[in-house]
Amino acid sequence: MGPITFAAVVESAVLGVALAMDAMAVTLSNSLCEPDMPLSKKLGMPVAFALFQAGMPVLGYLGGTLIADVIDRYAGVVSFCILAVVGGKMVVEALRELREPESCPATRLTWAMIGMEAVATAIDAFVVGVSFAAEGKNVVLSCGMIGLTTLACCLLVLVLGRKLGEHFGPRAEIAGGAVLILIGVKALLGM
Repeated sequence: MGPITFAAVVESAVLGVALAMDAMAVTLSNSLCEPDMPLSKKLGMPVAFALFQAGMPVLGYLGGTLIADVIDRYAGVVSFCILAVVGGKMVVEALRELREPESCPATRLTWAMIGMEAVATAIDAFVVGVSFAAEGKNVVLSCGMIGLTTLACCLLVLVLGRKLGEHFGPRAEIAGGAVLILIGVKALLGM
């Protein structure tokens, strides 16, 4: 395990921000779609994303290269399927609400959806963990920084998402669903 240096901390924080981008986009999407989300879910969502972003590299580190090729080969497909289903559902429900505002309540984010999104946005972090093993990185420092960075970024996005959601209503839900689908397409194409 590598030493804890200032450069290692900075590198881990930058990696954390890079890995947190998908989680941040999903957090924004969710907060746009449900501006009156209960506080438990508002806080639970960033915590779930942070835990998975920190945990998946640990699994990759422990698993080494034994299953990295399989995960790497199918990560895009798995992420795309999960995000396309969740995002598509959001778009359909928002369109229904725009046509018949009284008949369709706003989409409510469930804990199961948060779990699926957390897994989908953290799959790439598994492969990063495999690279930690190959490079002899300090996995505790790296994974801790990835988790903390993801948590901080998602909490920041929650504040922004709430303000935007108040202004855009169901149209924000359509945009949020589209963002989830685009993140899934990005994962599918390996971008």
